[in-house]
Amino acid sequence: MVDAIYLSPHLDDAALSCGGQIVRQTAVGQHILIVTIMAGDPAAVGFSDYAQELHGRWQLAHDAVAARRAEDSNACAILRAAYQHWTVPDCIYRMGADGRPLYSNWAEITGAIHPAEQTLVQQLAAQFATLPGSAKVIAPLAVGNHVDHQIVRRAAELCFGGDLMYYEDYPYARDEEAITAVLSPDSSAWHSQTIPLTAADIAIKMEAIAAYTSQLSTFFNGRADLAQQIQHHANMVGGERLWQHRPNPVGA
Repeated sequence: MVDAIYLSPHLDDAALSCGGQIVRQTAVGQHILIVTIMAGDPAAVGFSDYAQELHGRWQLAHDAVAARRAEDSNACAILRAAYQHWTVPDCIYRMGADGRPLYSNWAEITGAIHPAEQTLVQQLAAQFATLPGSAKVIAPLAVGNHVDHQIVRRAAELCFGGDLMYYEDYPYARDEEAITAVLSPDSSAWHSQTIPLTAADIAIKMEAIAAYTSQLSTFFNGRADLAQQIQHHANMVGGERLWQHRPNPVGA
């Protein structure tokens, strides 16, 4: 039994979106489990042009996923959270039956889930049911529409139903309109909870995010920019924010 499970599509999502609340909980002795779903090694085939481009940006030409798993282990240690690395490859590595990438550019990655991946949603839902008991499970809201975030959210909803809580996916959540878009059209059924963070909470969250060395250039222009952006977002939100979906009763 753990106090909370955070479902992280990628090797950094939990720290980016929920690092402050996680460290608040572990600091008082709560047992937190971060489950990263798309942490698997790619198949032994050639990478797409887009994946190779990302490897160049990350400066990880060889064993990129293994290096990213090591970064995540370091970040989880900073947050004092337990972790699991599941074996589904990131969407940039997944191939169709014809051997072609399912998602070969950013527009496809932030578009609709490929029809071939409906089975993956079902498989993940079944695997989520094997997780240890938990007082709460927190899944991505899928702000920004990344397909991996969409897949994890759908699978979590199949498994956990209305008991699920959702986090705002950073950095996409920097855009309030992107949050509004994912809450529509039944925005009245969504209820938020703001978790205030101390300066110490935010500092440890920043340290955990900085452990993802390969990813810093994707989101930030160096450590100073990381600190400025994370602090600004915390100030804007009032800490970090979770959501629950509670539809209004018929006739209410």
